[in-house]
Amino acid sequence: MYRVIQWGTGAVGSEMMTAILDGRPDLELVGAKVYSDAKDGADLGELVGRAPIGVRATTDVDAILATDADCVLYTPRTAHLDDVCAVLASGKNVATTAFLFHPRRMNPADRDRVLAACETGGSSVHGSGLNPGNLSGVLPLALSGMSRRIDKVTLQERADWSVYESTGITFDNMAFGAPVDSISPTSTDFLAFNSSIFTEQVWFLGDALGADLDEVTATVEAVAAQQDHQIFDHLLAAGTTAGQHWRWTGLRNGEPLVEIETLWTVGNEYPGHWPKPRHGWTLTIEGDPSMQTHFFSMASFTRAASMEEHVRSANVATAMQVLNAVAAVCEAPTGFATSATLPLIYNAGAFAR
Repeated sequence: MYRVIQWGTGAVGSEMMTAILDGRPDLELVGAKVYSDAKDGADLGELVGRAPIGVRATTDVDAILATDADCVLYTPRTAHLDDVCAVLASGKNVATTAFLFHPRRMNPADRDRVLAACETGGSSVHGSGLNPGNLSGVLPLALSGMSRRIDKVTLQERADWSVYESTGITFDNMAFGAPVDSISPTSTDFLAFNSSIFTEQVWFLGDALGADLDEVTATVEAVAAQQDHQIFDHLLAAGTTAGQHWRWTGLRNGEPLVEIETLWTVGNEYPGHWPKPRHGWTLTIEGDPSMQTHFFSMASFTRAASMEEHVRSANVATAMQVLNAVAAVCEAPTGFATSATLPLIYNAGAFAR
């Protein structure tokens, strides 16, 4: 059994906690780092609508570092390298949905700091999730096993954020509702960070598949809302940003070989000049042979489910990709454990009651 700490109990972190409490005898939840006074001291079971388990959440980082555990599930809204290095140096492994997907292309000084913390604590760190994560990392590598030659890999993500209740991320972090001319890959700290992790993922695929990329570029086109939209407690005003079309492109000799493209909207307005893939994620591999697969997560394809349940399904998928990696991360050699170096991550007890 692995003792785990949940760092961040938001949309993704709470799904991890629920999964552990509802039936993961291989994992024991021994602590949680929270950010609000309202959650400080709360029983972890009660935080996610379950029976009390006698373990309480804390805002105290030192208390978390002092807790005996094998792995920290790091899922904060905003990632901080200092926190991760402190956890690793304390002897705990880290599995995160936030960043650290491809250490080879990290800032060298940051990479050295993480490696030094791993050496101090004898620990390892793994970053994954959905996108960036499984769909832009593991799945292309798996399909490449059927390839004789690859000419280009493209992952398109199309999503409308109108039903996503974490409006703090939608409006505060991702800057929907901001002036259109204020959106760029470096206009805010969060947008720059978000762009960097997708850039890292393009490098990951290029490096893993031998693309010998020269550079990875990042571009975004913001489009304005044609009318006002009420999105939960936020008003998205006409004329402000309602769509963001991002492209992260890996180039060799000026030729695009690897690309991640996101087509994100709020208010369900979709510009006529944008590409029109199906909602969800479409992975296309041009080569010999050419292949295409489409991924779409829902609460169920056979039973009636609420929109809230359907929206949650992507959070569940993100959370489980990392939760199911805990054993492999804990057993990995000291240092970085990436999607290319870990064994296949799957849920060996998925059918268990």
